[in-house]
Amino acid sequence: MARHDVHLSPDRETAICVGARRGRPVVISVDAGAMHRAGHVFRVSDNGIWLTASVPPRFLRFPR
Repeated sequence: MARHDVHLSPDRETAICVGARRGRPVVISVDAGAMHRAGHVFRVSDNGIWLTASVPPRFLRFPR
């Protein structure tokens, strides 16, 4: 695929729907608020998807 940004869903339900298109979804939460406070830039695409260049591991929250 030719994507250059990380695509983030605005909520868990959307993430599950998007992820289910490729098999069994696993939702990994991103502490976007902390990322923003740390200076990371976010954009919103025309279809409402949040985009960012990368997500450093310290901002990831894995399911238990």
